[in-house]
Amino acid sequence: MTSGEATTAGVVFDGSGLGEWTEEERFSVTAERIAEYAAATNDPIAAHRDGTVAPPVFAVVPVFTSMAPAALSVAPVELLMKLVHGEQDFLFHRPIRPGDELVVRAKPIGYVGKPNGSTVVVYAETRDAAGELVNEQWLTAFFRKVDAGTGEGEAAPEHRITDADRAGQAAARVTAQIDKDQTFRYSPASGDPMPIHLDDEIAQMAGLPGIINHGLCTMAFTSWAALTELADSDTARLRRLAVRFAKPVLPGQEITTTFWPTESADTGVRAYAFEAEAAGQIAITDGRVEFN
Repeated sequence: MTSGEATTAGVVFDGSGLGEWTEEERFSVTAERIAEYAAATNDPIAAHRDGTVAPPVFAVVPVFTSMAPAALSVAPVELLMKLVHGEQDFLFHRPIRPGDELVVRAKPIGYVGKPNGSTVVVYAETRDAAGELVNEQWLTAFFRKVDAGTGEGEAAPEHRITDADRAGQAAARVTAQIDKDQTFRYSPASGDPMPIHLDDEIAQMAGLPGIINHGLCTMAFTSWAALTELADSDTARLRRLAVRFAKPVLPGQEITTTFWPTESADTGVRAYAFEAEAAGQIAITDGRVEFN
């Protein structure tokens, strides 16, 4: 085994690809695509529904086809069916709007293994046609029941919720319904064709109870809950949105998202910790949202 590689039971993670950018991809933003995404996530904010400004989690759509290849330049491609979305962290420099010509690229920055699964952290950036940053993203890909060993490189930024956060007075609590057909609407709107969200048999073969909601779709529900309850539905005020996906959410379930005020190191920034519960279990945890 060469330096920069980790192996377990014949599975090899290759660290030589860390820091290597994917090829740049371009994405033209339209009001119609924004509105389709908002409708697919049951977003109630008028400026999202009419395509005036993109919902926060729409930011993943332009980079989606870059993220998996970046992760699979470190993890073996044969582990694709063991891949689930572990964490997602957005840092927003400005909202996405119709007419934007976006340039995106991604790179793996670190990996680490544990007996119950291994993670690969991917960093992605989105710039406009002038080269200005629009947003930055950290995706943590989790490969179930694979141990990549010690690992190397960088971890994603921290956004853990604490017991002290939960002990505080809740700033807001929002309950929303995940529709029975949610995944079939979200898949084309997001460009995510993964069959575990569309085919019961394939989902069960992957060890799931059946079709599960896209994690990013559930995250989008929490994003509009935060904006409507904490920021007067003003997307331009959103600075950061981060979560860890703890349990899958099934179509037809309700989710309840609770927000607590938490500390911020930056003057003028309001920060909240949050969790989302479905069917008596925490589905999204280590949530953090920050507003200017």
